[in-house]
Amino acid sequence: MKVQILCLSLALIACGGGGDEPAASGSNGLLTPPPAPPGGAVTSPPATTIPAGMRLVWSDEFETPGLPDASKWLHDTGRNREGWFNNELQYYADRRVENARVENGRLVITARQERLSSAPDFGGQNYTSARLITRGLASWTYGHFEVRARLPCGLGTWPAIWMLGTGGQWPDDGEIDIMEQRGTSALAKREVLGTLHTKAYNWSGGTLGVAKGATTPLPNACTSFNNYQMSWDTDRIVIGVNGTNYFEFRNPRDGDRTQWPFDAPQFMILNLAIGGDLGGAVDNTALPAVMEVEYVRVFQR
Repeated sequence: MKVQILCLSLALIACGGGGDEPAASGSNGLLTPPPAPPGGAVTSPPATTIPAGMRLVWSDEFETPGLPDASKWLHDTGRNREGWFNNELQYYADRRVENARVENGRLVITARQERLSSAPDFGGQNYTSARLITRGLASWTYGHFEVRARLPCGLGTWPAIWMLGTGGQWPDDGEIDIMEQRGTSALAKREVLGTLHTKAYNWSGGTLGVAKGATTPLPNACTSFNNYQMSWDTDRIVIGVNGTNYFEFRNPRDGDRTQWPFDAPQFMILNLAIGGDLGGAVDNTALPAVMEVEYVRVFQR
């Protein structure tokens, strides 16, 4: 993945971190889908309750049809003309229902094979999609974060649920990838990744090594909704799915901010990239491809 140093403009990195192969850390929770009900559909865990000792401080339940709530989400379009990082192929549209809309109680992010050549910031892309961010509207330091989502099945799609530091410098201010899904093979679509990037640990090989992260099997990632979770406090960051943690990163407590920049606010990003280093070769017959989100919830003590 090719990510560049950021500023506070809209030129943010294109998708949630992930090195060439995240270094395993913590324990992987082996997840198996529950028995399929009649009709072959795969069920998934219900929405979780508020974690003990915490209260809900921010959420989007996606209850109002139409464009995403502008008081909660901005559309990041900052690299459309130049092209997005990580060798990605999409154009991120600005407030276009064909690419991001709320319907039936869900946010629907749709990637399409089309050229928006009439757009003033068109960069020659053959695909459109959407990238929603809370930057400037909401950010958090510590808490429990949960996003309930169903991912696309098509090859070449790269969905992500992730966070970036509001300071605007990557990787200095840190990146937390709550969920990424590769699009490189059918097998890759049956697992998800959780990854952290810092100045000491990032995709390009930081001062101490590559990004810290792990993968976990999730066979029903694109057939059912699952709960993607991250808990973050002064001591550690833990990433899991459906209540099973599979990656943990601990604060070394040595004052080295290159290893632990996670004591400052981060904002949320939801996006569906096409192609790129983790997306792989695009299967155009699988487009349009959809990432659906039932809710985003943030809890704090």
